[in-house]
Amino acid sequence: MGKGQTHISDISCACAPQELNKAIATMPCICGDRTFCGDLDIRIDTSGIWHYNKVPVTCPDMVKLLSSMLKLDEKEQHWLVTPTEVGRITVEDAPFVIDDFHVSGQGEEQIICVCTNTEDVVCLCEKSPLIIKPSAVTNQLSPYIIIGEGLSAKIPHDLFAQLKKLGATRTINDTQSFGLWSSSAFFSLGPRLTTHT
Repeated sequence: MGKGQTHISDISCACAPQELNKAIATMPCICGDRTFCGDLDIRIDTSGIWHYNKVPVTCPDMVKLLSSMLKLDEKEQHWLVTPTEVGRITVEDAPFVIDDFHVSGQGEEQIICVCTNTEDVVCLCEKSPLIIKPSAVTNQLSPYIIIGEGLSAKIPHDLFAQLKKLGATRTINDTQSFGLWSSSAFFSLGPRLTTHT
């Protein structure tokens, strides 16, 4: 840890979770007058597991607190931000992973809510869309859900296969498109995905 950087135990005690969430929600920008701590020795691997100094962070409450500090900048870099400090971390793929989902309703009235590995529940909607983009690890097209302010949650292959069973076909610009309805919005997965499992 370089000079001026903050130890993970100091970050975790910066403020209570309820105070942090309120402060983060009203931040106008990432740095402002916060102390810049440089690159922190913190990494989120492809499975969504946090590591500090190459050691997995096993305390669920610590992971939840750290994830509540996450911010994404215009260059797709991830930062841990407290009301007083900011430091860059490494995210191998996505900072969150979807590990379960719940469905209510059918057809265009269908609502799909997902649960992340940090126990956050997000309903798939226009503000929290499902997107298909190249994985930073494999460069293959992979499914993600955008949560928070641009942060993404990866959908594992087996879970995505279950979600596709809820899919429907819709005509978009004279082309049949396969996708998912949720919260009155249609999320296209592409016509070729209909035959995949």
